[in-house]
Amino acid sequence: MAQLGAHAAAAFAERIAPLDVTPPQAGVLRLLAGSPGLSQRALADALGMHATRLVALIDDLEHRALVARTRDPADRRNYALALTATGTAKLADLAVVAREHEQAITAGLSAAERRELAVTLRRLADAQGLTPGVHPGFGRAPRRP
Repeated sequence: MAQLGAHAAAAFAERIAPLDVTPPQAGVLRLLAGSPGLSQRALADALGMHATRLVALIDDLEHRALVARTRDPADRRNYALALTATGTAKLADLAVVAREHEQAITAGLSAAERRELAVTLRRLADAQGLTPGVHPGFGRAPRRP
């Protein structure tokens, strides 16, 4: 499992590189799409990242107009995060690449086997307390050059 996981993660990073997005950035975009207005602290917790590391990542995404950071009206000490239109478009591009990646990784399986594998992997991930759609290595991933 470790060998396939490492291979799949490295191949995904290579596939999304032409989109000028790293896997941690892709994870941020995906989580924000499902939870607009999420605070930086909550996002850091969901990603398993130190808040200081997340600030740099959000700074970069904001500079690239993929994410908007606004003061939370309920608590002015916090920032609420949301995808911009550009971020939503980038996420759509990432979704296409992710589907292609999944097809390539599971090419040796039938459609029924793919569905069964997805269910089994979800159960295993849930049992380990993993956040859906978030690679557990994001908090340790190298910075974008």
